[in-house]
Amino acid sequence: MILLRYWLAELYQLPSGLMLTFGMVNLAYASFSFILWLLSRKDHVPGLHIIAAANILWAIVCLAMFLVWWGTASFLGAGHFVGEALIVGGMGLLEWRVANHPSIPSLPSEVSSGDHTL
Repeated sequence: MILLRYWLAELYQLPSGLMLTFGMVNLAYASFSFILWLLSRKDHVPGLHIIAAANILWAIVCLAMFLVWWGTASFLGAGHFVGEALIVGGMGLLEWRVANHPSIPSLPSEVSSGDHTL
């Protein structure tokens, strides 16, 4: 998104600075998540509550951006905000559920091995 910000800004009919901000937030989130993944164990993912809360907050930000830019953004720009809010918000809710219920599998290896009870 950072490298394509000018093209996306034109396609989405939004300011390139907004595309840069979204790209930087996504990059920071991906870095933080990757570090937590490296620190995770089979029975524990550190900071899962933080990731879940950040995802839920970001979904709210995306919905707010949709409302703010509704009259300006193209259909694709508005759709990006809504789509990202749905996907990231859904992930956040799922992560929150897993973080608060240890019996729910949190890592793909637990799901495929069948080592869980619901």
